[in-house]
Amino acid sequence: MTEALKFHHIGFAVRDLDATASLYENGGYRRSAVVFDPIQHVNVCWLTREGAPIIELLAAADEDSPVNSILEKVGVSPYHCCYVVDRLEDAVEALRKQKYTLVKRAAEAVAFNGSRVCFLFNRNIGLIELVEAPAEIVL
Repeated sequence: MTEALKFHHIGFAVRDLDATASLYENGGYRRSAVVFDPIQHVNVCWLTREGAPIIELLAAADEDSPVNSILEKVGVSPYHCCYVVDRLEDAVEALRKQKYTLVKRAAEAVAFNGSRVCFLFNRNIGLIELVEAPAEIVL
């Protein structure tokens, strides 16, 4: 990868935000309110705990949601790691040179207060999400 990537969170595709979030709450995580993102077609819930990785739960908001295909293929599972970058275009260019394929072009994300995100895939890493700084999550 590239040095400019800063780990941010792990994203999980889930069927039921409340049921999954409750399990994390039992483990000491704090749950955010659910945020609807009409651009990404998902409902998002953040789980945070001091000293632990941030968890993003994503559930399909409608039939156009990319979460549906993930759930059909592998079921409830972690499916991406997210990294913060200073400039999305520069990071995408650097990753393409490392054989990453752009899966989803840059778009504003409601869950990040409008910061742009995109998704890339590499067969040796899997799916990654990039979010352009500042990566302030909606809690």
